[in-house]
Amino acid sequence: MNDNISGWNDWSAAFSDWTDVSISELHGLMTGLMTACHAPDEDGWAVLLNELSFAPLPEPALTLLTEEAEDTVFQLKDKDEAYAYNPLLPDDEHDLYERVMALKGWANGFMTGFGVSDCNITAEENEMLSDLAKIGAIRLEEDEDFEGGEEAFLYLYEFARMVPVSFATRKRKALKSLSLIAGLPIDAKTVKEQQAEGITQKPMPPVVDVMNQNTPS
Repeated sequence: MNDNISGWNDWSAAFSDWTDVSISELHGLMTGLMTACHAPDEDGWAVLLNELSFAPLPEPALTLLTEEAEDTVFQLKDKDEAYAYNPLLPDDEHDLYERVMALKGWANGFMTGFGVSDCNITAEENEMLSDLAKIGAIRLEEDEDFEGGEEAFLYLYEFARMVPVSFATRKRKALKSLSLIAGLPIDAKTVKEQQAEGITQKPMPPVVDVMNQNTPS
């Protein structure tokens, strides 16, 4: 799937001025949440990202994320449609290193997104998450050959792709019910409102400060 069809170019353009995490990592976070939650509106995403201590998203990026989440939930709810799900990665015209690092980011994002959903998991799901964490822990220098090359990458990609497919049929909850944000006061301000009033964001809660961290394999 090329970059135009996959949405890679659209995401790259929309998030060009937002560099907190890669677009693959954010797509993974969105997917992890959407295996457990109903798709929120733009304000819901703004509140969640604020609680994760991300910088405010540009309006086009927030709209794109919201629409992509709605499409992802719709796709994953249907067992047949779910098998067509694909992580947001650059196509094979990009260097293998770039694609491996994007997959690593997507895996870490999914772990974070699903992690904040507070869902109970089966032994089989736990094993899948443990293996996904190994993908998120890949260490590779830019000038270093990826062991196994393209064949190994495709194997890891297919495994990662099937994680949300396998998680997709669980009963979903409202985003506002997550413990991460459920304690917010009813009149809590959105990121846009805070930004307009010059209110600074609070520090990242240690329990969710896991984006871009390598865990031992």
